[in-house]
Amino acid sequence: MTLSHDIIVIGADLNGLVTAAYLARAGERVLLLDRRSTIGGAALTEEVLPGFQFNTALHDAGWLNPAIVKDLELGRHGLEMIQSDVTVFEPGSGLTLWRDAAKSAQSIAHFSRADAEKWPAFHARMLKLAGFLENVYALTPPKITTTNPVELWSWLGLGRKLRGLGRQDMMELMRTLPMSVDELLTDWFETAALQGAIGAGGITNLDQGPRAAGTALVLLHHLIGAGALRAIRTARGGIGSLSKALAAAAQQYGVELRLNADVIQIVVKDDRAAGVALSNGEEVNARCVISSADVRRTFFDWIGPAHLETEFMRAAQNIRYHGVRAKVNLALSELPRFAGADESLLRGVISISPSLDYLERAHDDAKYGRVSGKPYLEATIPSLNDPALAPSGQHVMSIWMQYAPYRLREEKRGIAPPVWDDARREAIGDLVVNTLSEYAPNLKGAIVQRQVLTPVDLESRFDAPEGNLYQGELALDQFLFMRPLAGWSQYRTPIAGLYLCGATTHPGGGLAGAAGYNAAREILKDVKRKSA
Repeated sequence: MTLSHDIIVIGADLNGLVTAAYLARAGERVLLLDRRSTIGGAALTEEVLPGFQFNTALHDAGWLNPAIVKDLELGRHGLEMIQSDVTVFEPGSGLTLWRDAAKSAQSIAHFSRADAEKWPAFHARMLKLAGFLENVYALTPPKITTTNPVELWSWLGLGRKLRGLGRQDMMELMRTLPMSVDELLTDWFETAALQGAIGAGGITNLDQGPRAAGTALVLLHHLIGAGALRAIRTARGGIGSLSKALAAAAQQYGVELRLNADVIQIVVKDDRAAGVALSNGEEVNARCVISSADVRRTFFDWIGPAHLETEFMRAAQNIRYHGVRAKVNLALSELPRFAGADESLLRGVISISPSLDYLERAHDDAKYGRVSGKPYLEATIPSLNDPALAPSGQHVMSIWMQYAPYRLREEKRGIAPPVWDDARREAIGDLVVNTLSEYAPNLKGAIVQRQVLTPVDLESRFDAPEGNLYQGELALDQFLFMRPLAGWSQYRTPIAGLYLCGATTHPGGGLAGAAGYNAAREILKDVKRKSA
């Protein structure tokens, strides 16, 4: 049977949901398809054990543009974002940072009075630079050779905002973006624990160490909308509540949502996207198709080389994904007891990142295709801020581990799918638990159940290429008008009527629905232009 819609969106992750909702809000008939039985992609909360709700993959929504919350009335659909006053606790040293810069300075003063005095200025400067980046992320990158006055005007306005930073901050921004986070932080501070606690934000989800160029940009990227360094943003009821609110908003505007709908081909007729074919034999027609999947899956799996130029395919093949993270979720019978930390200090990120040297050595293993022997861990205990996620007196713990390369040393030169068998999976779980137990000795005895997701598991469950949930490394050469590819940063593709809206596009991953929001704006411009 063949059905017809105005627009088909493939993928009910955060970006797909946002794009579908905005297009339907504008009056388009939208069909949203996802091969999974759940919505939200990696923004998923599951009851893995009765009474224990795990944020299976993401535990931080990242920046959620206030315009999305307002336009889609997400509060009316049950969304309540929550945050902690504590942003990060480093167990090795006991260093604690807070949303309140003055409280952070008091904590830092126990290690260095000089660093404590510098902290307010550093904190304010980073927020200011991240605020400028937020303005950049809300715009569609212009074509490098554009003469379109509308595009030029928006970027000229951004240039005025850049000048509005003031000469010192403008120069600091231009200096900071290409820097390594190591250079940035050693320029400001002398305390190893402080450098490590902040610097970890510059390597999150990146196959690089803190001494790599451009990691200062990654630090600013994760600071957008956070209001403080290393602050996480989640929703009451778990990260999946954000997905549910977006789905409810989309359906209110008339989006037809179909789960367990596995797309196997984007149908191209007369050099134009004309619909999709599903694994059950059904073909669905539409005026245009939008993919929230990455470039590789969209063009290699669903389109094929017959419809694309060789140069485009070669460039697409060279996009770097380099997934290096594994995820461990724990159901706990009691709260982990970290030395020197009461419950209040464990409500933010618990970061095993005692120094920049530690982080660099952790990455050394990954450079040679090995799992890090002493990994960087970003852990949270969501049930402290949202007790309904676990039975009374018990807790859930969510841990991201770096570095676990997607393809291990013995497979580096191979083309076969990497092998992460049960033994390797359990070894990752043991490594994470053993590392945390060095700081919280009661942890092992408190574990009721654990869930371990390797990079291959992240790829298969969440369509994350090579296990990278950002659908491409966030690096200087895969940023702004070069994301996903130079010349194709405006959500359009070489196939007429086919668009991209996922994290593979500007401004990248770790930002809740930001790419989908921008993509919807560009698609509606084309729709209005064609109907005029």
